[in-house]
Amino acid sequence: MYLCLEGGAPAAPLTEKPALRLTVHTDYALRMLMYLAVKGGGPATIAEVASAYGISKAHLNKVAHRLGLTGYVKTVRGKGGGLHLARPAGEIGLGDVVRRLEPDMALVPCFGPVDAACPIVPACGLRGALDEARQAFLAALDRHTLADLVRRREALGALLGVRQALHDGPDGHTGTASQDLDSGRT
Repeated sequence: MYLCLEGGAPAAPLTEKPALRLTVHTDYALRMLMYLAVKGGGPATIAEVASAYGISKAHLNKVAHRLGLTGYVKTVRGKGGGLHLARPAGEIGLGDVVRRLEPDMALVPCFGPVDAACPIVPACGLRGALDEARQAFLAALDRHTLADLVRRREALGALLGVRQALHDGPDGHTGTASQDLDSGRT
């Protein structure tokens, strides 16, 4: 299917799906959280995460700091230190993460916090339709947790080169990181 420009010339095909984009910061934050969830209880370094994904350590430093401020990650300094999930992966909702990390989710300039002047705002249906789409996007994310993203943790661990931590279970037996994820232990 094609749009036609004035004069009948075909425009670009309509086969590409338009995308709602998250910032790179939020993308990297979600990746870091996934890495930590796959890793299990063991600490991870920023260099480790950066190497696994092939992304900048400098940018990940900022991401880790922000994840610490928002309560998703705890950091331990010194030998044997590193990054850990601050709470179980099953308690970290994706919608919550995106709402806290995205600067404004303004799809168009007339959305807050920009609230740019537009002469048709009082009668415009576009703003309402786009707000409905934004709410549907966030509602879809609200149905998922970090644990949902890493259900295939062994495969993810292999792809990322993650050595998964083992923990002593509540009954004294060693369990897998996968069991810990489901039980809320990290």
